[in-house]
Amino acid sequence: MSVTESSARARDTLARNHRTGFSRAAQRHYDFTCPSPDSYPFQWAWDSSFHAIALTHVDTRRARDELRSLLSAVTPTGFLPHMVLWQDDLRPRATEDFRIDLWEGWRSVTIAPPVVARAVERVYRATGDDLWLRRVLPPTLAFFGWLGEHRTSPGTGLLEIYQPDESGLDSSPKYDGALGIESAAEDAVHAAWHGAMRSLITAYSAPTRTPETPLRDRRLFVWNDVLVNTVYADGLACLARLVRTTGSNGRTADRLAAQSEAIGAALMRHCWDETSGAFHDLDLVAGKRNEILTASSLLPVLLDSVPESAARRVIEQHLLNEREFWRPYPVPSVAATEPSYDPTFRTGAIFRGSSWINLNWYLYWGLRRRGYRAEADTLAARSCALVAASDTTRECYGPEDAVGHGARSFGWSSLVLDLAAATVTATAPATATAATATALEEG
Repeated sequence: MSVTESSARARDTLARNHRTGFSRAAQRHYDFTCPSPDSYPFQWAWDSSFHAIALTHVDTRRARDELRSLLSAVTPTGFLPHMVLWQDDLRPRATEDFRIDLWEGWRSVTIAPPVVARAVERVYRATGDDLWLRRVLPPTLAFFGWLGEHRTSPGTGLLEIYQPDESGLDSSPKYDGALGIESAAEDAVHAAWHGAMRSLITAYSAPTRTPETPLRDRRLFVWNDVLVNTVYADGLACLARLVRTTGSNGRTADRLAAQSEAIGAALMRHCWDETSGAFHDLDLVAGKRNEILTASSLLPVLLDSVPESAARRVIEQHLLNEREFWRPYPVPSVAATEPSYDPTFRTGAIFRGSSWINLNWYLYWGLRRRGYRAEADTLAARSCALVAASDTTRECYGPEDAVGHGARSFGWSSLVLDLAAATVTATAPATATAATATALEEG
């Protein structure tokens, strides 16, 4: 029954969180799904990308509108903001509540993990809408070009971020040392993180700051994040396939595919730890790897450019290890063996131990890609059980007891719709449509 119950909660959330209107500041109409009506009322880039994927199982018109609305915020230089603050009446509270610098009055000046390319591919595979694809592909390509131009570390070739929330993993303990809060007591972590973020943003703030303002040389926080780079490499591969689909410049597709391979190779070269059998972020200010074991340490199994031997070590030593990540309700965002593991949300800080449906979703496809189909199906089933355990979709969940944590009516937990559909299709390939089968194989 958990699949039925979780699907009902997901559909209810997608309906409840739908927002449409006209933004005076942006001078354009918007149509999107907010992450949470009470906690996160605006449009977030990676949230909306996950929402669009879930919406392919509910309303493909809304899925297309979700991404069209998001990509309408891409600037002439190709920048796509982490947050798009469409609603004029709600905007005044944003700077304090969400610790952001507003740029041009309605956009954040920061990035998010570039899930949008994967979302564009999935929505296109579900709809076959060539006209829509030709409208949304150019701004998506422009954003990936912007990332390559403005966020590539000269020493590693990996994308870099300049504050923790650009990874989407805000309060992950892997950032504590860089923020100077590693010694904070458990009950003070949340406040310490907010204080560190305000200090960082204040140090960056300037009337002339734009998304292109160089921040690397400030050496306040410069980080090669494994999750961000895995999503980026995956997105480049998606774009290469989409460019080939449109029949446009084959050299562009080849270049994108080569860039994806290069990011995978750079992750192996700079982030892979042969001793521990996991991937670790690089703190470029401190000049060393961060060795805290988190769920992002597992994500590169998604990439074809990661060798099979490394992927199997990650999966068998860590992901399927019951002491670390294969808990009763996996996958915790921090290994259960880490001192900072917070499975019950005692700290009130996100990504410090709770299980997240979006991370489960990526790891499901990683397991499928590597041939661990039974384990992938188990992960999908336990993800559905998490969502079914609460009266509404929640931001994250307890990996030991399935208790919901954080925001309520949380949008990307509706990804259980995609997990349930993928699992059903995998067990009944004869009934799958060609578009669904293609999407599944491309992961």
